[in-house]
Amino acid sequence: MPSASTKAPTTLGAASPFPSAETRTIPSAETRTTPSTDTRIAPGAPGYRRMSFALFAAGMATFALLYSTQALLPAVSAGFGVSAGAASWTVSAATGALALCVLPMSAVSERYGRTTVMRVSLAVAVVVGLLVPLAPNLESLVALRAVQGAALAGLPASAMAYLAEEVRPKALVAAIGLFVAGNSIGGMSGRILTGWVAQFGGWRVALAAVGVLALVCALVFRAMLPAARHFTPGTLNPRSLARTVRGHLADPLLMRLYAIGALFMTVFGAVYTVIGYRLVEEPFSLPQGVIGSIFLVYLVGTLSSAAAGRLVARLGRRGALYLAVTTTAAGLLLSLAGSLVPVLLGLVLITAGFFAGHAVASSSVSRTATTGRAQASALYQSAYYLGSSAGGTLGAVAFHAGGWAATVGLGLLAVAGVVGLTLYGTYAARVRERGLATA
Repeated sequence: MPSASTKAPTTLGAASPFPSAETRTIPSAETRTTPSTDTRIAPGAPGYRRMSFALFAAGMATFALLYSTQALLPAVSAGFGVSAGAASWTVSAATGALALCVLPMSAVSERYGRTTVMRVSLAVAVVVGLLVPLAPNLESLVALRAVQGAALAGLPASAMAYLAEEVRPKALVAAIGLFVAGNSIGGMSGRILTGWVAQFGGWRVALAAVGVLALVCALVFRAMLPAARHFTPGTLNPRSLARTVRGHLADPLLMRLYAIGALFMTVFGAVYTVIGYRLVEEPFSLPQGVIGSIFLVYLVGTLSSAAAGRLVARLGRRGALYLAVTTTAAGLLLSLAGSLVPVLLGLVLITAGFFAGHAVASSSVSRTATTGRAQASALYQSAYYLGSSAGGTLGAVAFHAGGWAATVGLGLLAVAGVVGLTLYGTYAARVRERGLATA
């Protein structure tokens, strides 16, 4: 019987930004895994629902903790008497630390297991989350948030690798979409919770409430996650890790996916870091609780990420990405309006486009990498969260310099980068296909 971990080899350096039939080698009869012999989890099979619910809870806790201060930035600025740019470091420090630590943590998961790393990472992040409200000044708050981001680093890359190993390929996009949907629910619920709690109890009490919410999610995750059945432990070999990383970084297909993830997250980080400052000012002048409730638009992200598998089936991976880019750009332009309703509609479109694009890009990384899958996913997560960190800080700086229009300009520049990468990949794929046809 072929092992469950056997994968079809991928032709590295393919021109398309996504794997396609033309750029992937068809497995031989000896290596092909048929549905009757594939022991990985399939939709409807025992354990699939438990796995989905557990990773949904983990994704929810990750985003609730990682962005717990984002909706509170105006209150943090007022509490410590600092600028928007300085307060934004409470978000950027967490996402930046996660970006730096996700690759080493993925190597640890190769040795000690995906489930072990995810459980320990989430437990440490929750403990730090319960200490964050006690920070006496901005510097200590930023430091604690950096530690929290580093602790959370074990979750994203390990989760993607766990799904790639434990779920059948045809269900992978949908499974990752559910994990990303948990991200969106966590981001939404954390921001709504902190907004209303901060309005009546202050931002410190709000952060404590997020810590309690994450604790509940962590307990659900620990109780529900099925044991890994297809994980093979490796060794912590720095040279081997460096070779694997170099191989991924030399693959133009993966590099485009990493850049796409970073650019999408630059848009998202800039918009949601700054939107609270915009809505608290004229002509909106909204209270903190109402601003927090605006993050209900994250529900759209839940739907769009969960629907990513259907979009790919209908439009193809590039087609789904083009749709995500167009939706995001339309939302950015609409958000320039001076009244609340079109601004909210713009946020809906930005959120839908971002989560759909992220689900497509991240699942493409897991599908493309046939070796060192955890490191491939970790590199994507590093680029993704570096984009978030850069977007949050640059978005705040742009807002301070030129208002919301400058923040939107930054977002449109990042969107143009995604379009350029995808168009180049499409063009290169066609050139390659013509070359194969004439060979």
